[in-house]
Amino acid sequence: MPSGRYSFYDTHDDTPLGEERFSCAPGPSGWRYTAQTFSVDGTADGSVDLTLDARSRPIRLELRAHGWQVRGGLLDGLSWVRSHRDDVDGMHTREGNDRAHAFTGRSPAFLVATARLLGLSPGGSARLRVVALTEPVLAPRTFDQGWTLDGIESHPTDNGLLSVERYRVADLATGEEGLVHLAGDVVLAAPGIELEQLETPPSRTVDADD
Repeated sequence: MPSGRYSFYDTHDDTPLGEERFSCAPGPSGWRYTAQTFSVDGTADGSVDLTLDARSRPIRLELRAHGWQVRGGLLDGLSWVRSHRDDVDGMHTREGNDRAHAFTGRSPAFLVATARLLGLSPGGSARLRVVALTEPVLAPRTFDQGWTLDGIESHPTDNGLLSVERYRVADLATGEEGLVHLAGDVVLAAPGIELEQLETPPSRTVDADD
């Protein structure tokens, strides 16, 4: 069960944006990722709880940040409810739905989930529709992403060979593109994300039957 700590940075000027302390594990019916998020001064400001089914689809998401909360999952595409903890009468609670394939956001959990959902072979590429939950208010935005698996490299470690997948991920609306390096269910590097600490080795896959 991998666990560790990621740091977040502004992709334009490298300004620190906080960190995420996580654990994740494959299970009998899929994969689950849980985390606590912290601001730059160390104050707890949110959490992530994402569960995938055996086909790596997001069956349950609960995301919190700065008092905002999104709960969502599979229902006629993706459905979600966005609310704020101070909105006790629910007047500003909003529901959403889109014929999208995956959620995305700041957490590295979303990169792992999307990569496993696509299941690309080296050299393969795919296009998918995602719902981004953007910081700091978790506002939903739907757009198309393009993913390409450039290759897989093996690196020797104390626990044997570690397979690292290298993806090119693009926002197809803006053309902005970045490289994502994954080892099992751990993000080793991605735009604005740095793996600071890993207490246990990555799980080889998040697929339940592998």
